[in-house]
Amino acid sequence: MSLWIACSSLLGTIIIFYICKMIYKKYKKEWLTPMLVTPIVIIILLLLTGIPYTTYNAGASVLTNLLGPATVAFAVPIYKNVNLLKKHAFEIFISIAVGSTVAIISSFIMALVVGLNNELVHSLVPRSVTTPIAMDISNMIGGSPTLTAVFVMTTGILGSLLAPIVIKICRFHNPSSRGLMLGMGAHGAGTSRAFEFGELEGTFASLAMIVAALISIVLTTTIFPVFEHLVINILLP
Repeated sequence: MSLWIACSSLLGTIIIFYICKMIYKKYKKEWLTPMLVTPIVIIILLLLTGIPYTTYNAGASVLTNLLGPATVAFAVPIYKNVNLLKKHAFEIFISIAVGSTVAIISSFIMALVVGLNNELVHSLVPRSVTTPIAMDISNMIGGSPTLTAVFVMTTGILGSLLAPIVIKICRFHNPSSRGLMLGMGAHGAGTSRAFEFGELEGTFASLAMIVAALISIVLTTTIFPVFEHLVINILLP
């Protein structure tokens, strides 16, 4: 019975996602994005049917394991536009490095302000990195990979929802600006949203997401521990 439910969970998740995607394509409303609606529908179904999350995840975890290959696939548009990316390499690196640093520091300070415990703090810090790498970073610095995945998903969904508003208000017309903002601020979800604007936006978002992940690994394993010690033991004795 559990095996049947697990298999149904995998198939059901895919069906729900594609139905949500079809609805989103038809009405083009930001709040109908599959990244937001699909989890809500699944949560409601699990509550109504009484199916334990562990049973559901036994089947649906296959999709989670595909996050790694899906992330690698973003390298394709980068390869196609490699000359353009080389032309703006310095600006891209500096902007992503600054964005990654701000994301880590702001997450850490926000966690301290609201009084989160040590595990939650370290789970929140890598929230602005794509899920597979964020979970690895979380594990390395003493966080909970599962909680980190939730924080990453929340960041991605909110980022992809708010990005069009920010783009409109700030009048970002350059594909590189829009793409880098979406890739850095909302990683996978933002990159998917960027491709809706255009191929160049998606390319820059893909690059931003990948480079941000690499920079974040370096920052969280070298500079962040020093910064954390400085804040906790010296500035907040």
